[in-house]
Amino acid sequence: MQSLPIVYHDHYSIIWPEKHRFPMTKFEMLYRYLLDQGIASPDQFHAPRIASDATLTRVHHTDYLDSFVQGTWAHKIQRRIGMPWYPDLVTRVRAEVGGTVKTTRLALEYGLACNTAGGTHHAYPDFGSGFCILNDLAVAARLALDEGRVNKVLIVDLDVHQGDGTAFIFKDEPRVFTFSMHGARNFPFRKQESDLDVGLPDGAGDDAFLAALHEHLPRLIHDQRPDLVIYDAGVDVHRDDRLGRLALTDEGLYARDRYVLEQTAAQGIATACVVGGGYSEDRNLLPQRHAALFRAAAEIFADLQAP
Repeated sequence: MQSLPIVYHDHYSIIWPEKHRFPMTKFEMLYRYLLDQGIASPDQFHAPRIASDATLTRVHHTDYLDSFVQGTWAHKIQRRIGMPWYPDLVTRVRAEVGGTVKTTRLALEYGLACNTAGGTHHAYPDFGSGFCILNDLAVAARLALDEGRVNKVLIVDLDVHQGDGTAFIFKDEPRVFTFSMHGARNFPFRKQESDLDVGLPDGAGDDAFLAALHEHLPRLIHDQRPDLVIYDAGVDVHRDDRLGRLALTDEGLYARDRYVLEQTAAQGIATACVVGGGYSEDRNLLPQRHAALFRAAAEIFADLQAP
């Protein structure tokens, strides 16, 4: 029986040179955690291609991409992104975008797939922001449309931060519907207009979050009838996240992810998942939180495979 397809690339493990006190990225930690906990086996993992210039320039301006690749971007852009440039960063970021592209293709083939990275929703066509350099969600959606694989994409962004870059990129694209449910008072403080924005108050917990999700998601799926859902499952909505300001529990994260995937699976909609944000002083907690997505996805995928 086919198992849930999961995307991981060795370059996800590249860390900032200044951060050598951390031996692994959260992406590598998640990969190892999934294996160690028996949530996934080695044969489930797929390695993506590094995203090419031709793929990236479907969304990003050539001048911006060149400045990133060559390390010549303006200081104000680097400051807005919040991380230093170094040569290996280019490969890591391109691998991450390639990973989400691969995840969408696997989802369209098997019905559901997950990337162990991704969710860089603050990146705009000509600049990055908030630790996001290239917008993997937008590139993957655009490529799927351009290649004729799909006619309609629904982006479900449940990271605690609004997907402002994605909203801006697709503001005039009727084939992509952007839905962002996020902390109303959290970054970015100057928000873009998604096709549907649901801003939650500080301190909103499991009940409030899930009630809002139940109110909006089934209707969106019914009205939009997408061929593909790209789901950003950020865990920075957790009550102990240092940047989140919402209050979901571990159980709430799992319930959120399970609900999204149940809704899309019930309608036979291919769903590509990315992990999104997550920030904790105790980095060992992050893979546990992100693993909720993979547990829920593995269960839903098994149901899809059942005779």
